[in-house]
This record gives sequence, C-alpha cells and structure tokens, in this order.
Amino acid sequence: MPRRSIRSRAAGHRHRLENEVRVLVLWADEHSPNLGVRVLARGSRDLLSGVWPEAEFEFADFTARPRQVPWGRVRSLVRERVQGRFGMQRWLGEFDVVWDTRSGDSFSDMYGSHRHSVMSTVHEFAVQSGGSVVMAPQTIGTFGSITGRMLGRLSLHRSALVFARDPVSAAAAAALGRPVDAVTSDLAFAISQPEHVAVRRDVILNVSGLLWQENPHADAQAYREAVRSIIRTLLAQSRSIAILPHVLDSHDRDNDAPAVDALVEEFGADLEVVVPRDLDDARAIIAGSSALVGARMHACLNALSTGVPAVAMAYSRKFAPLFGELGWPHSVSLASDGPDVAARVLKILGERSLRPLALDAQARGRASMTAMLPALESLSFRR
Repeated sequence: MPRRSIRSRAAGHRHRLENEVRVLVLWADEHSPNLGVRVLARGSRDLLSGVWPEAEFEFADFTARPRQVPWGRVRSLVRERVQGRFGMQRWLGEFDVVWDTRSGDSFSDMYGSHRHSVMSTVHEFAVQSGGSVVMAPQTIGTFGSITGRMLGRLSLHRSALVFARDPVSAAAAAALGRPVDAVTSDLAFAISQPEHVAVRRDVILNVSGLLWQENPHADAQAYREAVRSIIRTLLAQSRSIAILPHVLDSHDRDNDAPAVDALVEEFGADLEVVVPRDLDDARAIIAGSSALVGARMHACLNALSTGVPAVAMAYSRKFAPLFGELGWPHSVSLASDGPDVAARVLKILGERSLRPLALDAQARGRASMTAMLPALESLSFRR
C-alpha cells in the first residue's frame, strides 16, 4: 500500500518514498468560488483515494496557479518549456498521475480558442514530463474549428487513459481516432453523501449569473424572463422558493451574486436566499429540498447525486446526454424550447414521480464510477 510522503522543508525538496503515488489534479480547486470546480476537485480526490488510499494530491486551476507554470498565454508556456526558468517540467515530473479534468466541459473550443489552447498545451507538457496523463470523466467537444479539432486529437492520443462522462462525448473521441477507455457519469457521483441534511425546503432555484448577463450561450433577456415567470407562478401556487448561488461572489464577472441580488430587489421577502459556506454546506442544503431548478450543471448534479430531483435549464449540449445516460429526462433547452421554457419547468415540478426517478439516477451515477477502476488500477508508474 502506498505510504504518505515526507517533505524536507529545510532542504527545499521532497524525499520520495518507494510506493508513493502523487496526483496532480488539473483545472479543479477545492477552494474555488465556483462550486462546480470544487465538485471536480472533491470528486477526483474521493474517487482516486479509493484506488490509491494514501495518494498525495495537488490541485491547479486558474484560481490556484502554481508558480512553476506560467499559463497566462500559450507563448509563456512555450517559453518556459524552452528556457526552464521556473522549473515547470521538473515540477510536472514529480507527479505519477496528472488527472486532467478540463473544468468538466472545457475540452472544447466552445469557450474560445485561448482557453482550449492553454489547457491543451499544459496537457502536452505534462505528457512530456513523463507521468501518466489521464483525461478525467468530462464532456469531449464540440470542436468548431480545424485548430480546435487538431488540439483535441493531440490531447486524446497523448493520454494514457481517456474517460467520457456521456456517450456523445465518447463518440466525439472515437471520431478523432481515440476511443475512450470507459464511459462514466460526472465526478459529482464519486463524492461521499452529505453527513447531515440542512433545513427542509421546498424548491431551490439556482440562478446563473453567466446567463443573466449578455453571453454567447443563451438569450439573456429570455432567460431572465423565464426565471421571473417560474418564481411568480410558484409563489402563486403557495410554494416556497430559496435562491442558491452556485458560483459564489468574487472579483470574476461570472458569478451568481448579481443575479441573486436582482431577484431579491424585485421579489423581496417572498424569496429566501441561502448562500452556502462551502461545497459540503451546498450539498447539505440541496439534499434537504424537494427539488432544484438550475442552469449551472453542477448545481443540478449536486442535486441528483444526493437523490434530489433537478430540472436543468440547459444552455449547451453537455446537459442532455449526461442526464439521459442517468435515465433522467427532466431538462429543458433554453435554445430549442424558447418561450415555453418556464411552462415546461413548471410542468415537470408538478409531476409526482420525480423523487423515485431521482434516486434511480443517483444509483446509476454512483455505479458508473466503477467503470474506471480496472483501467486506473492497471497504470504503472516510474520509480
């Protein structure tokens, strides 16, 4: 069994034990204001600790940048690869496994070529450092440009293992010539269940600050009106609503606090606002609700992974195949459902079979995590 590492603080370097496994989790952070990013970090830790019980973890993300990796631009990364001023390759080479989450949905050029290029370059340099680089369960694609597809193909073919979190992503990998090693669900289902349930609540509404403002994914005005319509109708039905931000307030423009503030200003005391302290608190709050309506995918997955019905207001193709594989049909498309979004959400919330179906989705998601274990256990490490 691997033993915990010993660090030499005085000498400024670390002594490596014979059976130690060191894991670098890329693009996830246990302290990010984005609770979805925390889900990826916690799910990675919980899953991989089951494979290597005393593995040592380090996390790196845009909000938790290691000083050795200057990933602001591709040019900076390439310069460091050539010059080695910060010790990037030496640092990457300390890890047996580089677990590349791509933030769950960023293995794509959907969020722009810069993000895709930077992440792909870090992946390639991690491969060159000699460790086993694994694509964690994630959405693969879409790739809308020749460069995007080229980078996607390179990352896939250079990975020791590739896992997809839905069958459409698996097909996208196969189309680029690298079939996946297993299809699972999202890492949210690898997280241990909440130790306690918070105050019992009726409907939790996660409003997305990303969609509330002008954005390339959905019509912001239509989204805002759909959310207001859902709230007005639920209040008219004497149902209670708690607003929950899933990307907490921060200097980043993409957070849910401004949208929450706008709704509180409009509806006042008719809404309860619950701001989670951390991921554990968020999952305990959600686990105590009768249903969640959300546009942040990991808000919905935090619900389903705790057995709570979730109605997703989907803004991209990452939602439908993942939920479909769980046997959970209850999402609406902000693009194709247009003016019927609010009505469809309200109709789903009125169905009586939601809880048993959510519990079944929870069981399917948790069972899917085992599909990765044989491949992970087969990895061999340099010594």
